[in-house]
Amino acid sequence: MPVKVTIIGLGQIGGSIGLSLAAHQDKVFTTGHDKEYGVEQLAKKMGAVNETNHNLPASVEGADLVILALPIHEIRETFRYIAEDLRKDVVIVDTAPVKAEVHKWAQELLPESAYYVGVVPAIGPNYLDLFATGLESAKADLFAKGIFMVSAPPGTPGAAVNLVSDMVELLGSTAVLTDFVESDGLAASTHILPRLVSAALLNATINQPGWMEMQKTASHGYFAATSAFSEDDVQALAALSAQNRENVIRALNAMMTALLDLREDLERQDEPSLRKRLETAQKNRAGWVAERSKADWVRMPGGNVEKPSFMETLFGSKLGKMGRPKDGPSRAGG
Repeated sequence: MPVKVTIIGLGQIGGSIGLSLAAHQDKVFTTGHDKEYGVEQLAKKMGAVNETNHNLPASVEGADLVILALPIHEIRETFRYIAEDLRKDVVIVDTAPVKAEVHKWAQELLPESAYYVGVVPAIGPNYLDLFATGLESAKADLFAKGIFMVSAPPGTPGAAVNLVSDMVELLGSTAVLTDFVESDGLAASTHILPRLVSAALLNATINQPGWMEMQKTASHGYFAATSAFSEDDVQALAALSAQNRENVIRALNAMMTALLDLREDLERQDEPSLRKRLETAQKNRAGWVAERSKADWVRMPGGNVEKPSFMETLFGSKLGKMGRPKDGPSRAGG
């Protein structure tokens, strides 16, 4: 009997999860929900979900695993809508880059019999230059050789974390266990900061005198540097930044310090120092791209999760015996 998975939000992330899981029809049966009826129908036509249900509460009835692939500002209200229709021992997952705040909402709104596990996906190296969003940009191998940071509250049964880790494995990715604090700190620098810097570059140029002439010469470099913000949901980015405020401020301060270092080199006419900074940046980027392409993540902190098989997790008397209290002493994944 396949595991019943409901995917709420059928954009690039939710659609790609569905397309990837579609290769495992013997293990997974997916139901899709999106606020846009047309998106639901397209997802089904693409094979991203087995069926759709436009009634949000009804879409989660009987689901073993519910995945919220939604903008951060839609998650709290979605928790509220689905809470009463969740089956006992269901595992709830969200893909937003901010975890501490979402965990608070889960504690407030989800029933005691539901288990929240947060993930932050990083797409695979083959799609690092993919800036498009939406279902049309979904890929079955979007997460191949990628990373999912997986975090859960202390006391979460190991079977719940293992179920999510198994799902990540089916997507071709590696699950790395973190906590909410670490996850939010990493996401501030790698997910939120690039988008804010991209927005700042746009504001620093388009709003300045002379833009009418500058826009004629803006080319590949400008396009690449501003692409991180080109398809962004402004409301979602503002909410992510506000809800991860302290970490984002630290990341912005580090960015401003780096810019000031470059300015200081120019003011002092210190070309050797400027060249050294640029060479270091180029070398570091090349190293990062190489590591991402190699995707040897087994040695990362947290490592891979030792776990039973996907089917054993659900049907091997695991979920039916996960009754440890949410605020119990054991740690997630233990």
